[in-house]
Amino acid sequence: MLSEEEKKEMLEDARSDSRRLSFRAAKNTHNRCLSFDEYLAFLTEAQYIFSAFPVSGHKTITKFNKL
Repeated sequence: MLSEEEKKEMLEDARSDSRRLSFRAAKNTHNRCLSFDEYLAFLTEAQYIFSAFPVSGHKTITKFNKL
């Protein structure tokens, strides 16, 4: 949940003309499809942002597994 200060900042950001123009410019410049190799490179770079998840030592009991 957002704090009152964060809500205020988001509303101010939404009213900003320069911010709106920045989003429009970004939309127009990044409108092409990535190749599969570019997508894999992006995922590889994104992995450095997130740390590894700890492996659970116990079994997870589930009832309704469906494919």
